[in-house]
Amino acid sequence: MNAREIADGVRSGRLRAVDVVEASLARCEALQGPTNAFRHIDRASAIAAAAAVDAVVAAGGDPGPLAGVPIAVKDNLHVAGWPSSAGSRMLDGYVAPAHATAVARLVAAGAVVVATTNMDEFGMGSASAFCAFGAVSHPEDAGRVPGGSSGGSAVAVAAGAVPLALGSDTGGSIRQPAAFCGIAGLKPTWGRVSRRGLVAYASSLDTVGPLARDVDDLALALSVIAGPDPLDATSADAAPVPALDLAQVRVGRLGRAFGEGLQAGVGEAVDAALSALAGRVAAVVDVDVPSSELAVDAYYVIAPAEAASNLARYDGVRYGHRVGGRTVAETHTNTRATGFGPEVKRRILLGTYVASAGYADRWFHAAERVRAAITAELEAVLATVDVIVLPTAPTVAWRHGDHGDGLSAWLADQTTIPASLAGLPAVSVPCGRVDGLPVGVQVIGRRFEEATCLAVASALAGGVGRG
Repeated sequence: MNAREIADGVRSGRLRAVDVVEASLARCEALQGPTNAFRHIDRASAIAAAAAVDAVVAAGGDPGPLAGVPIAVKDNLHVAGWPSSAGSRMLDGYVAPAHATAVARLVAAGAVVVATTNMDEFGMGSASAFCAFGAVSHPEDAGRVPGGSSGGSAVAVAAGAVPLALGSDTGGSIRQPAAFCGIAGLKPTWGRVSRRGLVAYASSLDTVGPLARDVDDLALALSVIAGPDPLDATSADAAPVPALDLAQVRVGRLGRAFGEGLQAGVGEAVDAALSALAGRVAAVVDVDVPSSELAVDAYYVIAPAEAASNLARYDGVRYGHRVGGRTVAETHTNTRATGFGPEVKRRILLGTYVASAGYADRWFHAAERVRAAITAELEAVLATVDVIVLPTAPTVAWRHGDHGDGLSAWLADQTTIPASLAGLPAVSVPCGRVDGLPVGVQVIGRRFEEATCLAVASALAGGVGRG
């Protein structure tokens, strides 16, 4: 059952939330061994929360639109009273003092948090391989990666442990694992969902969003978590824009910069989905965003620079992991050397360099100019079409160790980064299989027009949540 079906059953009394959550917990526990998808499974608190939902129903009340729906939450989003490590030794043992706003809104709508999910450390990775607590494995093939950095959340949904999960997306970390695992994932417009309670990676890019088995559940989750938050000054007070009628939608097909690294079959699967869609929309036309060829280059200057600043707080003095030394400087060095993993260290070093005096103009400011050009080009294209469609990832899930250095995996983000740099909404849904593994198709839309993106994505997927 999807989230809507569970909630309807619980609210009507046909289902007991306790039974639904018990089944979810059992699936989480069985899944943990082969996939390592979870960081914390809390049976006692989940059963207590489910019992509270059942009590509201028994008293004739309405627990909310997500009544009794079990959810999983990425380990960089706070769940009150639970460990929250962001996949890093640096925060091992830290306990969240309060819910992240997105989590709080889901819980207020009747959802029950059953687990937190494993992830690339601080969200830095495309495979859920750079995890301080062990890599995550694909739900269909343990020898392959599930994508990253929200790999644990994608696995939890794809393997049927939960119908709905929260992730975060900085350069593709919801969309790419959704594509690899054959589910749906939404990166909302930057600012649509509060970032309060999200452990920061790159603040001008970080976005909280849902993963689910179908588009309807993405839309339901977004309706609950979206909206302004007085505790997040960057959250937007923007009313949802109704979806366009599918027959009126003009679709732009974007192919530039993805041919060289595109795996055989991936482009064909996306083209087949577009061909099936063509008779249901106003038009499908080819579009071009020339500056997108520089998207990966710009992203891996901007995001590391922001990460170096955000992660400077983990110094062994204020909070988190600490390894002492004879001096404050030695304490800083010892703490950061042992608390951060290799990919985080790589990005901190890169970010510190590109933003440093004497180099910022050459690197960081140049990257920001590229970002502005990509944003302008995307917005110009979206003035002529309503959505842009392209592959979510250039390949299907690769084998563990195939991109062990981390650097070559950066190219896996080439199709997701443009929307991130521009702050635009983007959704990934399954559109077939190549070599027996799921392929994802991505829909990018105008700011705050998630509804139209979701409508087109649903049509592309044929209304089926998995490929």
